[in-house]
Amino acid sequence: MTDSGRAVFLSYASQDAEATQRICEALRAGGIEVFFDQSELRGGDAWDQKIRHEIHDCALFVPIISRHSQERLEGYFRHEWKLAIERTHHMAEQKPFLVPVVIDGTGDAEAFVPDAFRALQWTRLAGGETPPAFVERIKRLLSPELSPMSAVSGATLKEPVRASRGLKPVLLAILALVVFAALSVVFIDRFLISKHVVASTAFNPPPHSIAVLPFANMSGDKDQEYFSDGLTEELLNSLSEINELQVAARTSAFSFKGTNTDIGTIARKLNVGAVLEGSVRRSANTIRITAQLINAVTGFHLWSKTYDRDLGNVLKLQTEIATSVASALKVTLLGDIAAKIELGGTSNPAAFDAYLRGAREASSFRDTKDLPAAIAAYTEAIRLDPHYALSFAARSHAFSTAATQADTSAASREGNDKAQADARQALELAPDLAQAHLALAYVSNTTLNFTQANEEYERALNLAPGNAEALRLSGEFAVFMGHFDAGIAAARHAVVLDPLARQSHYGLGFALYSARRYQEALAAFAEVISLYPDYKATYGNRGIAYYGLGDLEHARASCETKPDFWFSQQCLAVIYDKLGRHADAEAVLSKMKAEDGDTSAYQYATIYAQWGDKVKALEWLETAWRLRDPGLVYLKTDPLMDPLRQEPRFQAVMRELKFPT
Repeated sequence: MTDSGRAVFLSYASQDAEATQRICEALRAGGIEVFFDQSELRGGDAWDQKIRHEIHDCALFVPIISRHSQERLEGYFRHEWKLAIERTHHMAEQKPFLVPVVIDGTGDAEAFVPDAFRALQWTRLAGGETPPAFVERIKRLLSPELSPMSAVSGATLKEPVRASRGLKPVLLAILALVVFAALSVVFIDRFLISKHVVASTAFNPPPHSIAVLPFANMSGDKDQEYFSDGLTEELLNSLSEINELQVAARTSAFSFKGTNTDIGTIARKLNVGAVLEGSVRRSANTIRITAQLINAVTGFHLWSKTYDRDLGNVLKLQTEIATSVASALKVTLLGDIAAKIELGGTSNPAAFDAYLRGAREASSFRDTKDLPAAIAAYTEAIRLDPHYALSFAARSHAFSTAATQADTSAASREGNDKAQADARQALELAPDLAQAHLALAYVSNTTLNFTQANEEYERALNLAPGNAEALRLSGEFAVFMGHFDAGIAAARHAVVLDPLARQSHYGLGFALYSARRYQEALAAFAEVISLYPDYKATYGNRGIAYYGLGDLEHARASCETKPDFWFSQQCLAVIYDKLGRHADAEAVLSKMKAEDGDTSAYQYATIYAQWGDKVKALEWLETAWRLRDPGLVYLKTDPLMDPLRQEPRFQAVMRELKFPT
């Protein structure tokens, strides 16, 4: 280090050393001095003084933010961050100093970073790949000729400060065009099926982010809609296997089907930089797919192609399209992508067709009576191809879902037994299939085998870190096990990937509620209601969150919105009692018992616990344990059970459940 006063300090978690090295090399190649510590062993007074000296004297401080910094709530880099922020207290607000850089899809909303970082516009350098434009920006920030007002502009403060600079949108627009011209091949031709895109310099989606819109069914038969939708979902899943891509989840992407919404609007709502759309034409044993990739910021076509294939080659076609899209987005593929995409699939056209029919029934699931059709279709797919691991995993999940809503304990046990057998068969066929691990985690959760569920959720998430469902379910489970920070972070990531899905916001709301963060939970439940006002479960959950805040009137009003739903009934039984309406509370509980019998034993225990009747609460808790009530997954962190936590009988049930630490 020759001149630390002109240097850039790179602060990073050790797992991000490789990406940070790329940034360092790019800056040094541009003639910029960089302090980049590559020592694995930090510590000691001498080392601490050296770091303090470098941060005190450096010209710019660049914190590297990623999923690794998310996972590490303790680390020397956090000490460095605090030292840098302390230095800013002696600086004018106009002086540029902090330049946060994100090297993956981590969003500022869910990131565990100091508030000072949030006040700035973050730079996204996926994997540490550093374009010349970033190097030039750093040079400008280091320039001694930089005026105070241009320093503010160069530091790219977040809105509304940015919006107050009249020339900034023009400069950003020019910069966007220059960068795009350097990185992309521009296709002038427009396709008839594409929608109008409105470019905006204010739109800054994560790099390598994409949404896959439902492909148009061009088969001339509306009954083939399930095939085009199903094939689209399989393409979406194929892209999700590429860890370098951030792919919007199915629920959010498919919410625009039939709306004729322009691509620019879709991209902004999903916060993605590219959109893949196309059409499917199916005949007897062949298929034609036309696909096109659009840059959602500029509106230019990046890539397009038409494929004519035999139906038996659909798996390889998915791989071909996914790798072409990745190439067009300048993504460097790591590992054997074809093996990941094709894992657990089938080359049997009839089995694939049956699987897609099952997926249609499962995705439109509204009630337990809808599940037999999905299970039957998956069963047909398995009959046609006994090695179809994806069908086993999907049928396992359908069996588990049916078991959670069964009318009797015997029916629930039967469904869970079938679900577990299918999940294990899927794993035997494809040990690295994330969907199979997720299926086994789900059934292990409902059968109270929490240690196994914990292992399987972790395995599923490691195999599919960009899968919104894996993030949502594993996040909820982590919170129920008492790992609040990790669980809420996963739930927030699921919201980023699936922002228009009620289950993402609902899962986040329930996670926040379990962590006693009631005000934040209310905001998440409000988002669910704005997206799906008819989703009954939300109103009872929102009522219980109000109850956690001590706001009984709002709690009552929320729970009375959908009073016939079981969660609302549980809520009302508690709220009415607290309001002194004891007869009404008793009436609600009696109705629950008449409708549900012993299947809601856990819920009865929570009600009696809140009523202050510990004897009955403990009796119902022990009944729930005897019946293996799936609701016991909430026990470790459920706020409604707090009055019982010091009771020996409560603690005995906790020991029997063997919650993982």
